[in-house]
Amino acid sequence: MSRTPTQSPQGSQQAVQNGGEPVLSHGLKQRHLSMIALGGVIGAGLFVGSGVGIAAAGPAIVLLFMGTGALVMLIMRMLGEMSAARPSTGSFSVHAEEEIGSWAGTTSGWMYWLMLCAGVAAEATAAGTIMHTWVSFIPAYGWVAIFMVFFCASNLTAVKNFGEFEFWFSAIKVTMIVAFLVLGVLGILGVFGSAPGTSHLTGHGGFFPTGAAGLAAGLLTTISGFAGLETVTIAAAESDDPSRNVARAVRTAVWRIAVFYIGSMAVVVTLVPWNDPKVASAGPYVTVLDRLGIPAAGTIMQIVVLVALLSAMNANIYGSSRMAYSLVNRGQGPRFLGKVTRGVPAAAVLASCVFGFAAVIAGIVWPTTVFAWLLNIAGCAVLVVWSIVCLTQLKMRRRLEREAPELLSVRMWGFPYLTWLAFAAILGIFAVMAANADGRQQLAGTAVVVAALAGAGHLKQRRDDRRADVTA
Repeated sequence: MSRTPTQSPQGSQQAVQNGGEPVLSHGLKQRHLSMIALGGVIGAGLFVGSGVGIAAAGPAIVLLFMGTGALVMLIMRMLGEMSAARPSTGSFSVHAEEEIGSWAGTTSGWMYWLMLCAGVAAEATAAGTIMHTWVSFIPAYGWVAIFMVFFCASNLTAVKNFGEFEFWFSAIKVTMIVAFLVLGVLGILGVFGSAPGTSHLTGHGGFFPTGAAGLAAGLLTTISGFAGLETVTIAAAESDDPSRNVARAVRTAVWRIAVFYIGSMAVVVTLVPWNDPKVASAGPYVTVLDRLGIPAAGTIMQIVVLVALLSAMNANIYGSSRMAYSLVNRGQGPRFLGKVTRGVPAAAVLASCVFGFAAVIAGIVWPTTVFAWLLNIAGCAVLVVWSIVCLTQLKMRRRLEREAPELLSVRMWGFPYLTWLAFAAILGIFAVMAANADGRQQLAGTAVVVAALAGAGHLKQRRDDRRADVTA
């Protein structure tokens, strides 16, 4: 298979020429990718958003995180297999186009871009709100502008800047989550007072206090917390050894999902009542630290949440710009977005930041209409992407086994059964969403966008097929 324009020879440390076209630089190291994979599973959704899931599902949130965590592990393993075999800046979008067709590449790529840009807007808004509470003479939207300009500029200079920011952001988040787990285990053992035992797990309505409806509501919250993990497979293409580095990063990410998410949720619901109002309002981590008597728990967690938000902004600007660059280089978007300056897709970075900032403005002017619609579609986008990943991996694995088995340095577990199981689980989540009014509204909006993207991709595929017939 021919190398796509987004790929360059391994080991290159700078922008090179591939058939006369500029490609991206390879400025990321293994330590960057390892931390991106590690820190990518620790976001603001875990520190704050998980409180909404606990309030909805009660102690059973642990089972939900076990289920969604298992699904994410399977998706990451599929992505690792494909990206290690065929590293590409477009990652799953490139693989979907090659294995299924242009419609699949277009749909998964632009849906992912939309999801990341909407994430930039939401994270910038939340970060601006936190900073405004500390430095009130600058309005929240002023802080949003400062963050947007800063991360846009850093992503325009060199990919290593993105890598360094993520390395240190992730180091802070990992340190915090490890400290929390240690303190939590000590609290469960009674070091900070009386041991809670199983009183909070079985009391207050039992382990399943809100029944099936609560599990369904909590499920959607847990899924959104994992969105964005795919960025590590995009970043791998700009590392010094893409195939080996992505394999290592994916392997380490898998078990850490279990430790960070499932472990921390188990600590929370064991130490504090699930129906404590502070769990949803202040966040589960603040509530636990207050329960353990940790001084300035609220301030500490605000700092950590701010770091998590800025980390997500940085990663989303990076991931969205690379995905847009890959798409336009495959003829699936405006060609001007393919402009590369000093090994950086400058036009794609600017376009992603402009769209993100426009979404911020929409959140201020039309919070309950345009912005809500955008967030609803973004919330569903990850499920669309994951479903296409499953179908792509099924085809790509069989082809690689026939044509190039030596490229399978990472192999999907239990193939093809676990791939089909993951796909069935995603369809099940769609069914759960369709069972309630809010979910149906999300699905309807997403279906319109998916149909438009798939239609555009199909038309491109037919046009390319006709050109191929003419030149044959």
